[in-house]
This record gives sequence, C-alpha cells and structure tokens, in this order.
Amino acid sequence: MSCEPTRTPLAEEIDIPAMREKYRHERDKRIRREGQAQYVRPTGGVVEDYVTDPHTPVAPRAPMSEELDVVILGAGWSGIMAAYHLAKAGVTSFRNVDSAGDFGGVWYWNRYPGIQCDNESYIYLPLLEETGFMPSKKFSDGWEIQGYAKRIAETFGFADKALFHTQTNGLRWDESLGRWRVSTNCGDELLARFVIIASGVLNMPKLPGVPGLETFKGKMFHTARWDFSYTGGDYQNPVLDKLADKRVAIVGTGATSIQAVPHLGKYAQQLYVVQRTPSSVDERPNPPTDPQWVKSLQPGWQKARQANFHRAAMEAFLPGEEDLVCDIWTEIARNFAAEMAAEGWPQLSLEDYVAKREVVDYRVMERLRRRVEALVEDPATAEALKPYYRFLCKRPLSSDEYYPTFNRPNVELVDVSLTKGVERMTEKGFVANGKEYEVDCMIFASGFEVTSDLDRRWGIDTIEGRGGLSIYRHWADGPRTFHGVMTHGFPNQFYMGYIQGGLNASVTEQNGRQGYHIAHIISQALARGAKVVEPTQQAQDDYVSHFESMEIDVSSFAHECTPSYFNNEGEDKAKWRLFRAYGPGWDAFQKLLEDWRADDMPGLEFSN
Repeated sequence: MSCEPTRTPLAEEIDIPAMREKYRHERDKRIRREGQAQYVRPTGGVVEDYVTDPHTPVAPRAPMSEELDVVILGAGWSGIMAAYHLAKAGVTSFRNVDSAGDFGGVWYWNRYPGIQCDNESYIYLPLLEETGFMPSKKFSDGWEIQGYAKRIAETFGFADKALFHTQTNGLRWDESLGRWRVSTNCGDELLARFVIIASGVLNMPKLPGVPGLETFKGKMFHTARWDFSYTGGDYQNPVLDKLADKRVAIVGTGATSIQAVPHLGKYAQQLYVVQRTPSSVDERPNPPTDPQWVKSLQPGWQKARQANFHRAAMEAFLPGEEDLVCDIWTEIARNFAAEMAAEGWPQLSLEDYVAKREVVDYRVMERLRRRVEALVEDPATAEALKPYYRFLCKRPLSSDEYYPTFNRPNVELVDVSLTKGVERMTEKGFVANGKEYEVDCMIFASGFEVTSDLDRRWGIDTIEGRGGLSIYRHWADGPRTFHGVMTHGFPNQFYMGYIQGGLNASVTEQNGRQGYHIAHIISQALARGAKVVEPTQQAQDDYVSHFESMEIDVSSFAHECTPSYFNNEGEDKAKWRLFRAYGPGWDAFQKLLEDWRADDMPGLEFSN
C-alpha cells in the first residue's frame, strides 16, 4: 500500500509571521533562568534512590577482583550493541556492568502503564535479521522490547557476562599497569584494559526541584520507578484498581505521560495532569505485524528501512523515494517531497529550500493543533493542549487515547506555563496558579538528564585519566573528541552516545555503528599486542576542527523552541545539544570512518 501525503491546512490559511511570533511568545514564557539546575537527582528521601530496583530482588554477592579486556558500563542498547560487536570481532573477555537487574537499560527501568516504543519497532529494534525475531506490532510494548534486549545477549553469548545491580563509582587510569581501575558500590575492583562508557541517553531520572517537595505526606514516585504495589496492576496488565479511591497528579506531558495518562484517567478517582509545555500528539495506528509482509521481506530489508527512515526524519527523501514508514516522524519529508515532485524537483538555493520546508512544518503543526480541537470537548482545555512550536522542538508523539482522556469528568488539565512549573508542594498536595490541589499521590513524569552536564547524567563519582585529570573538568566546556568516541588524555576509554559525530534518526542504529567502530579499534589493539591506544592531540585537534567546520548551525532554530531536553532547557547552543551532527550527513560520516579504518587508522598511537 502506498503512503500518500497528508491533508494539511493550506499555507494561505495560516498567518505564518504571526504564528512565528506566537511560537516565540510561548517559548519565552516558559524559560527559566536556572536551566538544568531546576531539576534534582532522586537520591533517596522524598522518593527512592535512583539505583534502588523495584523490579528484581538484589542477590547478595561477594566483591570481585578480576582482570579483563573490556568493561562496558551499561546494559541498555548502547552496552548491548557494544557487546555484540566485541563478540563479533572475537573479543570475549568483557563484562557489562549495570545498576539494573537485567539487560534493557531504560526498557528495564521503565514499566509504567501503557509503555510502548514511540517510533516503529521494525526500525528501532536492532539486529532483527540477525536474530530472526519480528516484533508483534508496529509499536512494541515495553515488555516485548526488554525481552528482546535480553534475547540478543543470550543469542550472541554474553548474557552470563554481566554484573547487574552494580553501580560503577570510580574509573581511574593506572599508568603503571596500562589499565583502568574500575570500582563499584559492591566493592569490586576490575582491572580493565579498555572501558566503554555506554550509559545511554535515558539513564538518569530527574525530578523537578519544587520547593517543599519533602513536606508532602502522600505517595511520590518517578515513572521510571513505577510502584504497582501502590497503583495495582502490573507491567503487562496495567489494571490500576488500587487508585479507585485516590486523587492522583502526574507532572509532565512528554512521551511517558501521554502513554500513562489514559490508564490513570481510567482508574483514578481524580487525575490532575500538570503541564508546562504540551506535546504534539498524532494518531497512532498500531496494527499487528502482517505475516504476509514478513514473508515478502528480502535480505537487507532492515538496513534499507532504517536508512529510509533516517532520510525522512533527519535529512530528506531522494527524488522518487517511497516512504516505507508512513507516520508522524516522516510526514514533513513526505509532504515536502510531494511538493518538490509536483514542481519537477527544482534546484533550490539553501535559503529557498529551508524556507519551503518551513512552510510544510507550519502546515503540519497546524494540522496537529486542529486535531486537538476535534478531540477535546472543552475549548479552554483544547487550547492549552495545542503545541505552538516547530515540529522537532519536542519529541513528536502519537496516541489515540490521550486527548479523549481529558473529556472524562475525573480528569483535569493544570496548565502551569505562566508559573513555569508547580509553585510548591504542601503536606496535602501541590500549589499551581495560586491554588492548592489536594492529592494522595504525586507521580513525576519529568524525564531524564539527556543534554545536561556529564556529572548530572553519568552517575559516576570519579573518572580520572592521565595525571588524575577528571573527565568532568576535561569536558567542562563540551566534548573534544576523536570521531566522537575517544579523547586525548584518557587512553583506552571509549564513549557512546550523541557526542560530536554522525547523527542517526534511530538511536539503536547509531549505537550499532559506534559499537562497530569501537570494537574494531579494540580488536586491532589486542591483535597488535598493544597495551595502550590513544588519539594524538594533533589528530584530535584536526578532527574537532573538521567537525566544527562542517557543522550546520541550528542555533536560530533552537532559539525558537520551547525549553526541553532537546535544547537543555532553552539554550541556543547547549554544549551537549542532542542534534549536534556531522554536517554532510550520516552516510558521509560513516564513509569517513570506513576510509579511516581502511587507511590503518592514522592519528591513533598504539603502544606497549
């Protein structure tokens, strides 16, 4: 079935200059001077410490002392893809270390009601052809994703290598040994030749630093540590029957909240949805996987689909290219391509190209605002739920149940945009817009530390390279790397994530290519008998200079966006900004790395 352009309001129906000003106004009224400091880490007290596992009992074990080739910090997608590529490269002496109780990362911790993938499973779940697995539907349930993460580890022989319920608290380079001393909260001392920091981007929950948080006498928890013993139900059967006599508030209206709110609205006596900035929420057709479609797939189908999705979400369709995914993530590219095709694919200047695509953006966002009007009965509530910003200012979402939930008599939207958040907590509830709301339970769907400073995100007390240099000081002003995966002064240490490299629309594909590149370097070092591998200062400086010279300046776009983790709460040029990418694109970056590997890796020093 072909994927057609969507029907969006005509450009003539939208006063774009006035709408642009409206976007700026909505942004400015939400900006807080504290930036990332408006959030705090859950470390016990008002809510459980973030390392406390509500899902799996902790089995006591004796401290370990061990030498091994590689320690991988993390067992989510980054850590899994690093381990997979190490195993494929013939490196077998490694361990994943994670504070969770099993593989999965954010999909281990996140078990809130309604949890599903919010982009297509056939793209998001890696290695489908390699494992022979096929998701049960377009947007997989969280339990299926976590189970598949574990399946990959079992299939490729590293499931038994992990140390779970183990929090790394120190990494120190020992020059005399040419190894990293890895210490943990279990008293372990691992002497690793190489360390891969694969913490992921959604690993550290954050709470809004609301005054009086500690005074509230009711129940509080973060959605990444959902308490089914309080709400009723469980991971795969979220019947929240214990909330029938409870007044509940959920703070936040991002990706988690739009999935959890329909369940809370169905079961709670009263639900308050506390919103600073609304998300854009499109329809969510989620059919079961068609067996006939599966039979029709040819070898290489997943890579082709991932590449198609990446071009749609981050770059542009090629002339005549079909949209294989056909959902909210690809709509702008699909509609833009249809316009270009109707005009015979004219050669446009960069300025004209950007302006033309911007109009498509405004039309799609207007369609999404009108969708709110069609589904939400109360006009004031509908207006507050409308997204006034550019398409990729916040994560695009989809749900068929979220907006209709606000038509329930027991559900109330509490818009806190004018006060830029909840004003304060009290013993009985919270204060918003000068009014106290009494609640029995406060749930924080406040997300994770994604683009904030490293010491807020990684949760590792000490990372010291040569001469005791702290990585937190070394990168205080942002990353300076070689290929986005190494840095001078920290030999044998590697990084995965959105760090000064190529950017792919699918985080698991990005993880996979980083894991492959890192595994190549490590396996080559081991094959050459080298104890230490490190980029030279000159090679690093040359790479950073090249990267920055090719980087596309998106600060003007970021300046128009409402505050979120995408721009570290409103910064135009956040040093860890999410969409900082190699300017010529993903394929060009992969070609750069491929050519470098074929040329015997110039700029790396291998030494004994």
